[in-house]
Amino acid sequence: MRGPTPGTDDDFVRFGLSGTPGTDDFWAAVRTPAFIPVDGGWAALFLWRGSGASLGFESWSDPMALRRWGDTDCWYAEMRMSARLRVTYQFLSGDEAYADPFNPVGAGGDRSVAATPDTPDQPHWPALGADAVLPLPRARIRWASERLGGRRTVRVHPVGGGGPLVLLLDGDDWLYLHPAMTAFESAVASGEMPPVTLVFLPAKDRETEFACRSELWEAVRDELLPLVAESGVPATPDRLVVAGQSLGGLSALHAALEFPELVSRVACQSASLWWSADATDPADPLAGPVGGTLAERLRRRPDLSGLRVAFDVGEHETRMLPHCALVEELTERAGATVRVSRSASGHDRAGWRHALLRDVAWVLA
Repeated sequence: MRGPTPGTDDDFVRFGLSGTPGTDDFWAAVRTPAFIPVDGGWAALFLWRGSGASLGFESWSDPMALRRWGDTDCWYAEMRMSARLRVTYQFLSGDEAYADPFNPVGAGGDRSVAATPDTPDQPHWPALGADAVLPLPRARIRWASERLGGRRTVRVHPVGGGGPLVLLLDGDDWLYLHPAMTAFESAVASGEMPPVTLVFLPAKDRETEFACRSELWEAVRDELLPLVAESGVPATPDRLVVAGQSLGGLSALHAALEFPELVSRVACQSASLWWSADATDPADPLAGPVGGTLAERLRRRPDLSGLRVAFDVGEHETRMLPHCALVEELTERAGATVRVSRSASGHDRAGWRHALLRDVAWVLA
């Protein structure tokens, strides 16, 4: 990594920026991040206007301190990014986090999304700024779960008139950070997916609820789905798709193994398939047995002939890949119909968006 030398603007010019850094003319023309190709990857320039700050990434890099251009209000970081990479980032200043004001693609009020120029498009996902107010489903279910404890608000939305239930784990992220409702509507309108009914399930304690716990899926079966049926929202409850990411993906596949009468269609992205109840090194959980608890369960050869499951993982998640590859293979050996793909991302919800739509459509095919 290297940055421009204060006093000369040659390196800023390399990124297509003009004007004297820190001037109003300069800021008026800025769009970031800016990219130039470097040795099979990309150099990315991030800019911040104001006082000192650092650059934070969701799951790709440690925070990086910004450098000041002379005595101006221009702060910057130039860093190397791999080819085919989409990441979520934010600026950290004091105790506050901010979206990039020069990037038109936001993810909630305090995050932005950067994608290298060679990253595949994500059709159906609108480019919304950080100040955009995402639409919310009108139907709300107040769920006070006896099995899980506590209260939570579950939103339900029929797309294209409604159809099979698509249960979105970590539902609040898909409501407030990434506009899944709009994206699904676009995919259904284009004919790439049949009509569906979305159920946005928020997690209260995801590390506990998603850790291969049967209580969650008993509560979904016995408490939540009857509430959805009573809500009056058009749906086909006997065709349930569960979509989850990270620990949510682990939980979705666990549900398919332990509750096959309930879950027969799964779309999981970057599932935490390293997870093991008896992990010996909590500081480095990915160092445990390959495939974790689910691989051990799959070695018993359950009959998964009724299961359709789509696996996706970021091609930059190098330590995740062996865990995922083994579970993918064992799932197919057990008779499931399996689709495997790799996305241009790390462990990042911004990189999972296209796979979410594509894979839900595939498991419903």
